[in-house]
Amino acid sequence: MLEERESKEPAMNPFQKNESKETLFSPVSTEEVPPRPPSLPKKPPPKICGSNYPLSIAFIVVNEFCERFSYYGMKAVLTLYFLYFLHWNEDTSTSVYHAFSSLCYFTPILGAAIADSWLGKFKTIIYLSLVYVLGHVIKSLGALPILGGHMVHTVLSLVGLSLIALGTGGIKPCVAAFGGDQFEEKHAEERTRYFSVFYLSINAGSLISTFVTPMLRGDVKCFGEDCYALAFGVPGLLMVIALVVFAMGSRIYRKPPPEGNIVTQVVKCIWFAISNRFKNRSGDIPKRQHWLDWAAEKYPKQLIMDVKALTRVLFLYIPLPMFWALLDQQGSRWTLQATRMNGNLVLNPFLVLIFIPLFDLVIYRLVSKCGINFSSLRKMAVGMILACLAFAVAAAVEIKINEMAPPQPGPQEIFLQVLNLADDEVKVTVLGDENNSLLAESIKSFQKTPDYSKLHLKTKSQDFRFNLEFRNFSVYTKHSMEERNWYSLIIREDGKSVSSMMVKDANNKTTNGMTAVRFVNTLHKKVNISLGADISLDVGEDYGVSAYRTVQRGEYSVVHCRTEDKDFSLNLGLLDFGAAYLFVITNRTNQGLQAWKMEDIPANKMSIAWQLPQYALVTAAEVMFSVTGLEFSYSQAPSSMKSVLQAAWLLTVAFGNIIVLIVAQFSGLVQWAEFILFSCLLLVVCLIFSIMGYYYVPLKPEDIQEPADKQIPRIQGNMINLETKKTRF
Repeated sequence: MLEERESKEPAMNPFQKNESKETLFSPVSTEEVPPRPPSLPKKPPPKICGSNYPLSIAFIVVNEFCERFSYYGMKAVLTLYFLYFLHWNEDTSTSVYHAFSSLCYFTPILGAAIADSWLGKFKTIIYLSLVYVLGHVIKSLGALPILGGHMVHTVLSLVGLSLIALGTGGIKPCVAAFGGDQFEEKHAEERTRYFSVFYLSINAGSLISTFVTPMLRGDVKCFGEDCYALAFGVPGLLMVIALVVFAMGSRIYRKPPPEGNIVTQVVKCIWFAISNRFKNRSGDIPKRQHWLDWAAEKYPKQLIMDVKALTRVLFLYIPLPMFWALLDQQGSRWTLQATRMNGNLVLNPFLVLIFIPLFDLVIYRLVSKCGINFSSLRKMAVGMILACLAFAVAAAVEIKINEMAPPQPGPQEIFLQVLNLADDEVKVTVLGDENNSLLAESIKSFQKTPDYSKLHLKTKSQDFRFNLEFRNFSVYTKHSMEERNWYSLIIREDGKSVSSMMVKDANNKTTNGMTAVRFVNTLHKKVNISLGADISLDVGEDYGVSAYRTVQRGEYSVVHCRTEDKDFSLNLGLLDFGAAYLFVITNRTNQGLQAWKMEDIPANKMSIAWQLPQYALVTAAEVMFSVTGLEFSYSQAPSSMKSVLQAAWLLTVAFGNIIVLIVAQFSGLVQWAEFILFSCLLLVVCLIFSIMGYYYVPLKPEDIQEPADKQIPRIQGNMINLETKKTRF
C-alpha cells in the first residue's frame, strides 16, 4: 500500500507548488484518497499600495483591533462590577477574574481543533464571533438593575462570561494564524512585520477601551446607578463591528482548507509510537533515530515529521507559563499597588504602541549591525530577564509604600481620635487600672487632633469608661470597642453639659484608590447631600452619622445640599486618592452653614510615577517575548498545525494565570516578598529555557514539506527503515 502511495506522490507536486504554506496529508487507509483541488484563487491576491503585504490583512488587523477593544473594554470594569454591582468581596472578585482569564486561554485549543479539523479558520472565526456577540448581549442584560434580582444577575453574568471566553478563546489562535496564511512563503520578512502590526492593533484597542469603558460606567447613570450595562454593551457593539469588517474581506482571503482532525491524528500518532515502542523492546530489533519513528507502520511519514516539529516546539513551551504569571499581574497585583499611590496610570498599552516600532525599526537593527545573532529564542530569554527586573523594582516600590503607610492596630489594640463638637474645650480621660489622658492638653472646640491614640485591650473586645471634663462639669460615659479597629469619639454639647457617641472609622484604603466620605449632621433637620450625578446620601438630624460613600478623586468646591425648607452648598475642597474624610455640618451664627473637614485616613502620599520604571521594563519584556513568540509559534509550526500551535502558545498564558492563583492563595507572603518570589522563579525558568533554546534547532520551510524524491519507508514485517533528519532538543 505504501509503494502505491509512493508512486502517486509526484502527481501531487503541482498542487504543492501553487498552494499556500499548508501541506495536505491524511493517514494511511485502505482506500485511495484523491488529491484535494487547490483552494487558492487563480489571480494573485491584491496587495496594499504595491507592496508585498496582502490587502486582506487590513481587514484582519481592523477586526483584531475591534475585538481587543471589546475584550479589554469589558475587563476594564469587570472587577468593579463584581464588587459594587454583584457585591462580591475582593477575594471572590479576584478569583473569578483570574478564572475567567484562564478560561479565555484554555478555549483556544477547542477553537484550533475546530478550525484545523472541521470548519477551517475563516468559518471558525465567523461562527465563534457570533457566540462572542451573544455572550456580550447576555452579560449586558445581567448588568440591568431592573432585570431580576441578585441571583438572575449572577447567573446571566456567569453565562455571558462563559460564552465570551469560548468566543474570544476560540477565535484567538485562528485570527493570528489566518493572517499569516495570507502571505506567500517568499514574503517571510513581511509576515514577521505583520505580527508586530497585529500586536500593535491588540494594544491600540486595549488602550482606547481602557479609557472609554470606565467613563461609560461612571459618567453615565442607568436607573440611578453606575451604568455597567452600557459599559458592557459598547464593547459588544465593537464585537459586532469586528465581525462585519472581517466578513467584508471574504472574497480576497486565502482560505486553506481544514486538514482533517489534526489534534486526534497527533494524539493517536503519539500513542501508537509509544505503544509500538514498548511492544518491540527486544534487543534484536534495531533502534530508530527518533521515538516517533515507531509510528511509521501506521501513519504517513509527512504526519510523523509534522508531529516531530510540533513536539519539539511544545517541549520548548514548558517553562513559558512563568513569564505570563508575572506579566498578567499588571491587571491584579500591580493595580492594587497603584490604588495605594497618588495618581492614575494606564501605561502598558501606551508603551507597547511606542516600544514595538522602537524595537523593530531601531533596537533590533542596531543589534544586527553589531554582528550579534539576536534569534527569536534569545529575544524571548532577554524578555524574561527584563520581567525579572520589573518585579524586583515592583518589590522595592511596595516596600516604600509600606514605609509611608499609617500604622495598623495589632491584636488587642485600637486607635482612637476625639472630635470635640462642643463650644468649649474638653478634657478626656480613660478610666481603668490607670487613669490616662488621651491628650496632654484639653481638646479645644473643633480642634483637629494631630493623630490617633493607641489603646490596649485586655481581650478582643472591651468596655471603656471615659471622663469628660467640660467647664465645671464631669461626665462619665462608657463605650465598647473591638480590637484592630479605628474609632472616633464624638463629643457634642447637650444643653449646659456634654455627651459622647462612638463611631467606627474606615480602617484601610478604599478600593481602586477612590475617596471615601461621610458626614455628621449637627443641624436639627435631616440633610440630603448630592455628591455628583445621581450620587446622594441622607444624614439624620441632631448628630446623625452617615455611612461611608466612595466618590471619584477631585475638587468638590460646590456640593449641593438641602433640608426640608432650605437649599445650600458646601465646599468640601480636594478629595484626594485613597483618603477617607469626615465632614461635620455646622451652623455657626457668625459663619453660616459650613462643613468642618477631618481626615480619617490620610491620602496616598507616594506618586504613581514610581511605577513608571517597572512598567517600562515589563513592557519591553512583553514586546521581546510575546511579539517574538507569536511569530515564532507560526513559523515553527507545520503547515497543517498552525492554529494548534498558536493555541498551545495561548495555553501557556492560561497556566500562567493558574500559577498566580496558586501562589496568591497559598504563599502567605507579604506583597513585596511575593514579588521577589516571582522574580526569582522566573530567573530560574529563564536559565532552564536558555539551555533548552541552545539545543533547539530552528525549523526551516524545507524541513516541514516532504521532498518528492525522498524515499518512503518500506515495511518488512515489524521492521522499518527510515530516513529522518537528525534534530536536537
